[in-house]
Order: sequence, then C-alpha cells, then structure tokens
Amino acid sequence: MICQVGLVVRDIKASVQKYAPLFGVEAPPVITTAPESEAHTRYQGQPTEARAKLAFFKMGEQLSLELIEPIGGPSTWRDFLEQKGEGVHHLALRLKGTDQITAELAAKGIPVVQQGDYTGGRYTYLHCEHELAVAVELLENFGS
Repeated sequence: MICQVGLVVRDIKASVQKYAPLFGVEAPPVITTAPESEAHTRYQGQPTEARAKLAFFKMGEQLSLELIEPIGGPSTWRDFLEQKGEGVHHLALRLKGTDQITAELAAKGIPVVQQGDYTGGRYTYLHCEHELAVAVELLENFGS
C-alpha cells in the first residue's frame, strides 16, 4: 500500500508555507537528514554526502506528503530537481525484507539508485521511472 508521496522542491520553507494553508493545517517542522557517516547514504552504489531538508504532511491515517529539498552531495533528489524541476519524485511503500526484494528486482532490471538509513529504519529508491513514470521508495522500519 502506498504510504507516502514525495515531492522535490527548491525551497522547503516556502513550499511548506504554501501547502499548510492549502490543507488547512499547521506547518510541519522541517528536519534535515543525517550525514553519510550516520545514514550510510549510497547513491548509484557509491557513498555520498547527499542530505535533504524534509517536511511531512499527514494526509490521513496511512498517507503522508513528503516535501524534499536536496542539499549536500549527489542524490536522486538533486538529479530530479536539475533534470525535471519541482514535482512528484516518488511513491513510497512500507514493507519488510528490503534486501530480498531489491535483489529480486535487480534481477528483473530494476536497480537500487539510492539507499540510506534513518532512525529506526532504511529507505531505498528504485530506478523504475522508465516503466512507472515515477520512482518507488521502499521504507523498512526495523523492530516494528
């Protein structure tokens, strides 16, 4: 089930201020992802200092809208912004067994483009835009 829609934006503070009144909610906090030394971020198979500023709007019990402003080194978010401008970057699915799933998908020609850790879990972006017109993010929370 889709749990998140991710949008890449140029200016997260300005974007939050536009979306909050549209949804009739308070502006969520903006957080910054951890550095590579903590997040173990890899982009196209290589370590990267990619980071992002994030804000999450809850869109009901099961769905959130994630705003992403890329900062730091090379990343899927920066590439998207430079190549396409602002817009929908990914749909996210919450699941278990990321390693097995990504191995099966790689064998079918759908490789991992970026992966990293966050407190309590791991995110993985799959390179599948050519088939789905959008990236897919796998979210796996550990211990839950």
